[in-house]
Amino acid sequence: MSGKKFISGDEAFAQGVRLAKAQVISAYPITPQTIVVERLSEMVEEGELDSKFLHVESEHSALMAAMGAAATGARTFTATSSQGLLYMAECLTYVAGGRFPIVMMNANRATALPWSIYGDHRDSLSLLDHGWIQIYTENAQESLDMAIQAYAIAEQEEIRLPVMVNLDGFVLTHTYEAVDIPTQEQADAFLKPRETWDKLDFDKPVSMAYTVGPDLNEEYNLLHHKALLNVAKHIENIDVSFEKIFGRKYGGLINGYRTEDADLILITLGSISGLVRDVVDELREEGVKAGMIRIRFMRPFPAEELIRETAHASAVGVLEKDISFGFEGTVYSNVNSALSKSAHKISTYDFIGGIGGKNISKEDVRSCFAAMQKKESEEVRFIGLEVEDDI
Repeated sequence: MSGKKFISGDEAFAQGVRLAKAQVISAYPITPQTIVVERLSEMVEEGELDSKFLHVESEHSALMAAMGAAATGARTFTATSSQGLLYMAECLTYVAGGRFPIVMMNANRATALPWSIYGDHRDSLSLLDHGWIQIYTENAQESLDMAIQAYAIAEQEEIRLPVMVNLDGFVLTHTYEAVDIPTQEQADAFLKPRETWDKLDFDKPVSMAYTVGPDLNEEYNLLHHKALLNVAKHIENIDVSFEKIFGRKYGGLINGYRTEDADLILITLGSISGLVRDVVDELREEGVKAGMIRIRFMRPFPAEELIRETAHASAVGVLEKDISFGFEGTVYSNVNSALSKSAHKISTYDFIGGIGGKNISKEDVRSCFAAMQKKESEEVRFIGLEVEDDI
């Protein structure tokens, strides 16, 4: 199956996993992720993908099964969403600390309570500190391509870390788009079979999932931290190689849009980026020097890249689908920390929207730029929402 197809983001990601030739797929269904593992099960059943498909009893088991398979040297995949991701939380540090290059798709969905099947980013952003590479895609095509690139990143010898690729629930997972599906020959030319010395092997035994005392524990964590920082220099090289074969490129940790001379810049991630670009174009026609930055990778965090991209801005806002209760948005905390190291003063604003899948309109985005332009107070604000103080 190759060529242009009209498919959903979930189906696109499944095609990417097929092209990457994942050898073990551990699956447990949860809305809005289920379609990914359903399609992969069909591919395995129909002989399109030579893989072991494991239907396990929970999300916790799904990630542990993937880790066990990865420990044998297999290329592994799993997927989850929301409460399922939170159920995996214990396992996330095992996988990252053990340096297992698993790829996992997360369908971003609001966490309970209140119950919701609709999307925001509170599930994945709450787990930023668990040592995984985190990618946020904008559309179905990028989702397919990042399924392939994620393995290329994860399996680099000096990285060997798991990758969580995040797709906005329903907005990307269930929306249909025209997607270019590469040939298997293209995928094979880009992504070679996984090779590693770090695996269970009777002839060359190694110690895995080890226990260490306080004298060495911090050293292991430092090595993990350095490996995550090493990701940045590989991403662009991998993307260049990808473009040569597939004809598409995505850049590095961030994508800037009309930021060269921008005075007001709005930073965001995921599928809302297209709407923000449209607003930027409208504001430019009205004489406002607006720009946008899409963060593609939340880990490693693009601190240096953000400083460079905002070099001419007087105000920077963050529009995010997250809130760290009692403080501010998680993306804003990261951005504000990075920009505090900038050589020139930048006013920063935190705009919270889309929680629980609430629609973010063009007017909401324009209101973010208006607040920056008027230099309104830099407090955390929920856009498109009026809440009484005594609620």
